[in-house]
Amino acid sequence: MLRWILALLLIPFLDAILLGFVATAYIGWVPMVLLVVLTGLVGMLLVRAEGRRTVRKMQRSLAEGRPPTDELLDGGFLIASGAFLLTPGLVTDLIGFLLVVPLTRIPIRTALKRYVIIPYADKKTGGFASGNVWTFGFPEGSANGSEGQAQWSDGGSTYDLGEDDYSVDSEESYTVEFGDERTDSSDGDPDDPYAR
Repeated sequence: MLRWILALLLIPFLDAILLGFVATAYIGWVPMVLLVVLTGLVGMLLVRAEGRRTVRKMQRSLAEGRPPTDELLDGGFLIASGAFLLTPGLVTDLIGFLLVVPLTRIPIRTALKRYVIIPYADKKTGGFASGNVWTFGFPEGSANGSEGQAQWSDGGSTYDLGEDDYSVDSEESYTVEFGDERTDSSDGDPDDPYAR
């Protein structure tokens, strides 16, 4: 968190140095102030137009029943670009224009999703956010670390059967040995093979 704060403080510092250098060495103070005001106005017009376009795309994707994930990220980028474009300076204007123009915003959005959002969501949800979950078996061998032995897993809520704990005699019958046979006489009919 501290490095983000330092980075946010470094950007205005670089802006002030660059503004002072360009104003004194090349164009003067009055043209520099006019340039900063002009970039702010043009940037705000671009943010407004792209914001309307993004809202229309969001409404279209919602009408089609798709989640507007890209449009929401674009909206966040447009808010950030508006803040950068309103801040006087050449560095902040450059960052603002990179975030407002679709030609550069789309690769930035793709990189942000790939390297930041999806890994964070996978870490928080165990892979359910991107679909990288184990649907069959276990990622590191068996569930309890010992193959072929039946054991209780999860503190007694699930009984894992080993390979030798069941057998199929024919197409119509099979037997399963749990290892903890219960001999309750109050379970019902003693002749019923399916009664406990």
